[in-house]
Amino acid sequence: MIEIVPMELKHIEGVLEVEETTFSIPWTKEDFIREVTQNAMAVYYVAVDGETVVGYAGMWHVINEGHVTNVAVLHDYRRQGIGDGFMKKLTEVALEREMIGITLEVRMNNRAAQGLYHKFGFRAEGIRKNYYADTKEDAVIMWRYFPFYEDYDPEIHG
Repeated sequence: MIEIVPMELKHIEGVLEVEETTFSIPWTKEDFIREVTQNAMAVYYVAVDGETVVGYAGMWHVINEGHVTNVAVLHDYRRQGIGDGFMKKLTEVALEREMIGITLEVRMNNRAAQGLYHKFGFRAEGIRKNYYADTKEDAVIMWRYFPFYEDYDPEIHG
C-alpha cells in the first residue's frame, strides 16, 4: 500500500533515485539534505511503498503563497493516483497555512503534468521563455488561487 508521508533524511537516497530517473537536470543529494534540514520554507512529502520511495513532491511557503518545486513519481508507479495524492497534500498544507494560492512552472511539452495540475484547479498564467537550461524549452507558469471565505470546504471545492 502506498503512503504519503513527510520527507525525512532517511528518504533522501530513494528521492535521489526518483529524481535521477525523472529529471534531465537532477537536484543533488546536498540539495535535498538542505531542503529537509535547513530550508524553513520547504514542505516535502514522499510516497512510499513499504520502505521504498516511489515518488516525492515539494513546495516552498514563500510569504503568503506556495511554490511547487518538484513533483515526481517512478515510471512504474505512475497512473496510480500518487500525483493526485501529492497535489491534495500540498493543497491541504497551503489551505492550513492560509496561502493565497500555489504556483509552479512546468515544461511546455509536459502534457501529463499539465493535465494533473489542471485537474487540481491550476490555470496557465504566463510563459517563462527558455526556462529549462538543458533544452531552452519554455515553461508554462501555472497558478491556483484560493478563495478564502468562512464556509470554504476543500472537500467540496477541491
